[in-house]
Amino acid sequence: MSELPTRPPRRTHETAPFWDGCAEGRLVLPRCDRCHELVWYPRRFCPLCAGTEVSWEEVSGRGTVYSFTVLRRGDGPYREAAPYVLAYVELDEGPRVLTNVVGTDPGAVAVGQPVRVVFEPAGDGDALPRFTPA
Repeated sequence: MSELPTRPPRRTHETAPFWDGCAEGRLVLPRCDRCHELVWYPRRFCPLCAGTEVSWEEVSGRGTVYSFTVLRRGDGPYREAAPYVLAYVELDEGPRVLTNVVGTDPGAVAVGQPVRVVFEPAGDGDALPRFTPA
């Protein structure tokens, strides 16, 4: 587990399947029933074709660091956590997820680095997905 704050997620009707999957230790994303594209961020419509029907499916939780920055100053609850990594991780299935890379020295993170999802407890049985070197 990282030193980063883990506030409980703000669940909505649209995002409940995503957060339920995280609580179960599974990364679950919507897939458009019309054009079959995976959708990030979780929602109940497709931003690519405007389809309004999606199915939720578990993805591998594996990907690579697409881009990242090391934050050396935090604000609010992140103040004491700096330095930490904010990154775009490109999942093996395609979507790019804005997340944190944890469990490693921030100076050791590199573009193209393989990573895998980890779930950090966020209270009330919820969990936040973050990524760690694979």
